[in-house]
Amino acid sequence: MNDEAFSVDQYTFDTLPNSAAALKTHWSTFFTESDIKTIAATGINALRIPIGYWAYDNADSPYHTGADAYLEKAIGWARNAGMKVWVDLHGSPGSQNGFDNSGQKGNVDWQQESNLARSIAVLKTMATKYGSLEYADVVVGLEMVNEPISYGNNKFATTQTWAQSAYTAVRAAAENKNMVIVMHDAFEGAPKWTNIATSLNADRSFGVDSHMYQLFSDADNTLTQAQHITKACGWADELASANAVMPTYVGEWSAATNICVNPDGSTTADGCQCQSVAFDKWNEGMVEQVRRYVEAQLDVFESSSMWWWEKEKCEREFRE
Repeated sequence: MNDEAFSVDQYTFDTLPNSAAALKTHWSTFFTESDIKTIAATGINALRIPIGYWAYDNADSPYHTGADAYLEKAIGWARNAGMKVWVDLHGSPGSQNGFDNSGQKGNVDWQQESNLARSIAVLKTMATKYGSLEYADVVVGLEMVNEPISYGNNKFATTQTWAQSAYTAVRAAAENKNMVIVMHDAFEGAPKWTNIATSLNADRSFGVDSHMYQLFSDADNTLTQAQHITKACGWADELASANAVMPTYVGEWSAATNICVNPDGSTTADGCQCQSVAFDKWNEGMVEQVRRYVEAQLDVFESSSMWWWEKEKCEREFRE
């Protein structure tokens, strides 16, 4: 099937002929127990696994159900490998950000009252299942929404109010009271959530997820690698102060920066690392600069409760 060129997201893909069969093939082959064994062998001890709301409620949409069966397989494989799992509701009703990773690119309608309520209903279904004692030995967290935006018509105050209601509903539905209920920081930074954790009296069962990248903004693309490293080091105090109040996670991060390495080993900004040079063609200087950036981030992320590599089975895998 060669329909990918006509699909910009899951929503449009699922309208295509034979998309259901293509999804089943993808789900059954793209990520397998062998991959989990490989990851575990590197010392990685947990997986953050995304899933869309439509796996549990696809009413009035073209979305296909069925992904949850493969999530459950992955949870079982992780258990067998001695790993833990954090289940992430990656796509929410109405789209929480308008990014393709929400399931539907374009409009952001998540903050409509009906969509916020529908999100909580889906989360209650997920919490009842993955927060049961059956999964208590392996599922350590449930993330309520991934990367909701807080600009335009989407208000941070609305997101924070919803998070409190969603936390209360999920906490009540989950039999496993040790499972951490996680909220993405809405790109506002973890410290802006400490008041919510305090007001919930959550006793560290409410956590916040921050995604730390330095390649998606114009400002970041003006930095040399040394400046990227300095910026990363500056995250340490922010993470540590938030983590003192609530579990604070780095749910996504990357080795990527848009730099080029000069023959003398120095770097220039807005270059070619991500844009034109395949990682397996990097010269020694580029490898060294990326290594330094990764090591700096790993040092900083020890200030948080946990960090996750974004992502396995893509163009640039962790194993590489």
